[in-house]
Amino acid sequence: MKLRSLLSNLGLFLVSLVLIVSCSNPASQMSTQSDSTPAPSGSAASVRLGFSAWPGWFPWQVAQDEKIFEKNKISVDLKWFDGYTESLSTLTAGQIDANSQTLNDTISAVAGGADQVVVLVNDNSTGNDKIIVREGINSIADLKGKKVAAEEGTVDHFLLLLGLKKAGLGPKDINFQPLETGKAAAAFVAGQVDAVGVFAPFTTQALKRPNSKELFSSKDFPGAIPDHLVFTRQFVNTKPDQVQALVDSWFETQAYIKANSAKAIEIMAKRGGVSVAEYKEYANGTKIFTVEDNLKAFQPGKDMGSLTFAAQEMTNFLNEAGLVTTKPDLSKLFDDRFVKAYAAKAKKA
Repeated sequence: MKLRSLLSNLGLFLVSLVLIVSCSNPASQMSTQSDSTPAPSGSAASVRLGFSAWPGWFPWQVAQDEKIFEKNKISVDLKWFDGYTESLSTLTAGQIDANSQTLNDTISAVAGGADQVVVLVNDNSTGNDKIIVREGINSIADLKGKKVAAEEGTVDHFLLLLGLKKAGLGPKDINFQPLETGKAAAAFVAGQVDAVGVFAPFTTQALKRPNSKELFSSKDFPGAIPDHLVFTRQFVNTKPDQVQALVDSWFETQAYIKANSAKAIEIMAKRGGVSVAEYKEYANGTKIFTVEDNLKAFQPGKDMGSLTFAAQEMTNFLNEAGLVTTKPDLSKLFDDRFVKAYAAKAKKA
């Protein structure tokens, strides 16, 4: 796959799961696809929704296959992107109405002039983004002077920089190798680099190198990589009922997955191009947000659990790292009315 990136104006972010990695991976043969849900009887509602390979976004496929969109009287043109970056640029160009993407990438897009709105937290990465190293590297300090590969401007590049900063190092302390995620994982397995920043399922591929190991992961930086449902502001302003229907469908899909886990996991594993067993290995590395988690995240706070706090911290970091040159206006980035409306409806029910 291609990745979850940090920069919208540089070629835009990415975050896929199964792309150009190995010919044995079925997902590597996928291209951008559109799989529309027919418009429900008596409804002309329609939304173009993009998503790519990341465990926290595969529930959209469940919603499609199990006709949860239809239940909520919304026609969804669900578009799968092999390359996460492509999904980001397509949203920025207004060729889709909504996309699942990281907060980092949304901030970068807004800094580049895009007008986007976060309406829902899909998940947080809690271990599925990893820095993996060869034998003999036992601390972040050991990365000094080493060849480290990652997709430049992606969330795994971001994670790498966070780890270096924590250890008192900076970008100039390593020999950074900017490679597309699948190629970065392959280069690491081939012994061409000493360490690599990748996300699932590329983590599985990278760890096939003998005696390799995880040095640190997104689990060590809680809240650093949140993933969201992001709309263009124009769509939110003109079609709020459809935004609401999509948010409702997301939470109803979570209920369906909880009640029908075996079937749902099969659907999600197929969409990711991995086996059910492999998909289950990623479960603990992604925390799917409940309604309650969403309500809490949208509240002001003083830690990374608060979206407003996290956005400001990320903006400062991206600016200091030179990944964005203009600090964006974050005052209208988050819109929690749709989550609140669903929570109120669920409470009455």
